[in-house]
This record gives sequence, C-alpha cells and structure tokens, in this order.
Amino acid sequence: MIPRYSRPEMSAIWSPETRYRIWFEIEAHALDAMAELGHAPKSAAKAVWKRGAWDIARIDAIEREVRHDVIAFLTNVTEAVGPEARYLHQGMTSSDVLDTALAVQLARASDLLLAGLDRVLAALERRAREHKATPCIGRSHGIHAEPTSFGLKLLGHWAEFARGRARLVAARAEIATCAVSGAVGTFANVDPRVEAHVAQKLGLAVEPVSTQIIARDRHAQYFATLGVIAGAVERLATAVRLLQQSELGEAEEPFAKGQKGSSAMPHKRNPVLSENLCGLARLIRGMVAPALENIALWHERDISHSAVERVIAPDATIALDFALDRLAGMIDGLVVYPAAMLANLERGGGVVHSQRVLLALTQAGLSREAAYRVVQGSAHAALAGQGSFRELLARESEVASRLTPKELGALFDLGYHLKHVDTIFQRVLGTKTKPSPSPTKRKRG
Repeated sequence: MIPRYSRPEMSAIWSPETRYRIWFEIEAHALDAMAELGHAPKSAAKAVWKRGAWDIARIDAIEREVRHDVIAFLTNVTEAVGPEARYLHQGMTSSDVLDTALAVQLARASDLLLAGLDRVLAALERRAREHKATPCIGRSHGIHAEPTSFGLKLLGHWAEFARGRARLVAARAEIATCAVSGAVGTFANVDPRVEAHVAQKLGLAVEPVSTQIIARDRHAQYFATLGVIAGAVERLATAVRLLQQSELGEAEEPFAKGQKGSSAMPHKRNPVLSENLCGLARLIRGMVAPALENIALWHERDISHSAVERVIAPDATIALDFALDRLAGMIDGLVVYPAAMLANLERGGGVVHSQRVLLALTQAGLSREAAYRVVQGSAHAALAGQGSFRELLARESEVASRLTPKELGALFDLGYHLKHVDTIFQRVLGTKTKPSPSPTKRKRG
C-alpha cells in the first residue's frame, strides 16, 4: 500500500524486517522443541538464539541466485550462526514457515483493526447519544418517508460495525493457526510436538490437518470479513456525503482551519474524507474475490495463491486500518445542523405524517382504499404548493366527517414518531438511557 494510505504501526507488520523476525522465531522455537525431544543438540538451539541474525540486502542477493525466499533466508542465517545452523528446518518445509508467519501477521493486523473498530464504535455511540432526540427526515429511495432521529440513524451504523467487530474476532481465530507438519503435512520427518510448541510460543492454534499448507478457506473468510467491514465504512461515508449535499445541508465533515476545498472555487467545502473512504472500501472489497479463488489449489499444494496474498494481505489490512482511523476522526468531528434537519423535515408541509392520517381514517370507519385516495390526493396537492397538507385534508368531506380538527391536529405530532427511540437505544447498547425530550418542544432554528 502506498504511504499516503498507510499508518506506521500496521505497515510495520508487513515490513521485511518483521517478516524475517517471525521466520526466525518459527525456526528457533521449532529447534528448541526438537532439542527437548532429543532430535537436535541443545547447544545448537542456544547458538541459534544467541547468534541468529539476518541481513535483508544479503537475503535479496541470495534469492536472486537460488530463486527461493526461504532458502535464501536460511542461508543467510547460517552465515551468522555457523555450523550449528544445520539443525534448523529439520523435517520442515517452506510452507511451514510461510503459512505460520502469515498467520502471525494477520493476527497482529487483526488486533490493530479491532482497535480501529473500537474507535469507530466509540465515536458513533457518543454522537448517537448526543443526537438521540434530534429529529430528521427518514428517506427511502432518496424521497422523504417518515421522521426519525439523527441519533437513531447513527445507532444503526453502530450496530453494523459491532457485527463487523464480532465477525473479525471470529475471523482472527480462524486465521491464527500454525502448521509445522512437513512435506504434504504427514509429520513424516518432524514430530507433531514441535508444531504444538511453536504454536504455543506464537499464540496460535494448531492446524488440525494441513496438506503442507493451511487450507485457504480460512484466508478467504478473513478477507471476506474485511470486505464486509469495508462495506460498512462505505455505507456510513455515503450517508455523510449525501447529507452534506448543498440541497440538504444536514451534516458535514469537519473542515480544518486553513483547509481548501477547490483550486478554482474558494467557497467549496467538499466531502473529501468520505469520498476517499468510499474509494478505499471499493479497493478492499476488490481483494475478496482473489482470496476466494485461492481456495482451490492443486492436490496438496501449489503456489498460485502466493503472489495474491503477498499483495492483498498487506494492502487490505493497511487500507482498512487507515480507513477506520479516518472514519473515527470524521465522525468525532462531524458537524451536525439540527435546524436544517427540522427545516427539511417540514418542507413537505406535513406530508410525512400521511400514514398516521391513513390509519386514523381506517380506524374511523373509512375503507383503506378510500382513505388512501383521500390522503394521497391531499399530499400530492401539498407537495405541488397548493396548501398545507393539514389544511387540504380538513377540506375533504371524508376526513371532516370522521375526524375533529383536534383529532386531525394530533396526528401531526412529531414526538409520536420518536416515542420508542429510547427502547431501541436500550436494546442496541444494553444500557438504560435517559428519556428523550419531546422533539416538538425543541428550540427551532
């Protein structure tokens, strides 16, 4: 991943230095276990830990000759350790090192991603509680539907990211497996206890059955999970982009002092953060299909998956780590305009209460078909600027004969639509929330 979308801690996981450090630990822990089992001198294991070293440039030079990265690494370590290094890699195969190291890297990356998700969840919860009683219009198909609260909108995103976090916890457990089983995974030349020791030292589970490699369904699930989380990022970023449109103006990204939105138009404050997040999300999701295609390898192993994972493992985790950090900051600093929300809600002259009127008329004895016709006609007339929805309804004989002016007026109470917001918050967050003030009593403007 390019530096522009990389954060140092995540990038470090995928650096050559980190990769070779993990390779060394796998080999050294394996040799420790072999020495305890009497399959190698304990002095050799101590020598490896004491003198073990590697040089990235030297490894690259050796690889250019031997065209095998693990052999190049072992050759370089041998140069540092000396004769005792001949006990390294006994009975092991390259995939034991590569797959186990990848598991360590993905597990570490997961921990950073989980921390990023926690920051997003904290920001969403804080802003959702802040705007629990802030009324705004709910939209379906991009068209005004019925009132909701801005806090409730944010709470829906919180729940989605909470599900994503649970999925990532499961995916981390799925991916964090160790394989040190030798050629074609039979343990013919390496004791299974060596694998168990390495797994314990690296904080991994033992792969129950490996075929020289760890089956790639595990990796496919992992990257699919990252793709789903990226989808949640894009959904929230898209919501911000839509609300920031000039015609809506209900919320907008933070705009820093000295920031400029356009090289040509000084007035512009563009939603560049959320647009960037949408782009990164597409990039991450694009890495899911190759991970799925890696599942079907030939016989016990091939390396068609290798080139794919060398790209998608660092790029997907680095990009998502960056996206989560950017998203958390954007939600923390999100500028919300309650007055604009209320003004937009009331733009239709009360048509957002059409369902309440429809239900009241049916309960008062009018058929649903007749009630729908009357309410729809008045609503469309109101939208066309022919009067307020409430006044137009009052002129209809089917309405006037069944609802008193007071009963009709009561159907336009905004607080009615938000009466269960506290219940939803309690159901989602699991804590008792303070009762929301009635939206109708909120100061406007």
